Amino acid sequence: MLKNRNQAIFIILSLLIVVVMGFFFKYYTGPGHQWFNNYGAAVFYEIFWCLLAFWFLRSQLAVKQIPVWVLIVTCILEFLQLWHPPLLQEVRATLIGKWLLGSTFSWWDFPHYVLGCVLGWLWLRQLQRISYAKKS
Repeated sequence: MLKNRNQAIFIILSLLIVVVMGFFFKYYTGPGHQWFNNYGAAVFYEIFWCLLAFWFLRSQLAVKQIPVWVLIVTCILEFLQLWHPPLLQEVRATLIGKWLLGSTFSWWDFPHYVLGCVLGWLWLRQLQRISYAKKS
């Protein structure tokens, strides 16, 4: 039970770190800001969804499946940016809608989504090991 509690604490800390870094990248104004704002933040976006899903599904199998499904769903969301029905436009016009759904399509998002999911998978593997760690 204590192991799961420790794992939960590490998941919450991880989510906090990823959210802070994601917003830092999204609103960074220094050198290279376009890459940080558009693509670097996308890496943290993917890691965030991996961690959030892992909060609910903590099995060994989930560690492998979550990053794959996060990548699939975010790629679908990216392609949805090419579609402009009134309802989606209204959602995208809000700040949260823009953060969650995005506003413009870019092929360059896809490699960063893959990178984010690979890093998310590595992160989940480390978190999963916390629950299986042996006491010394």
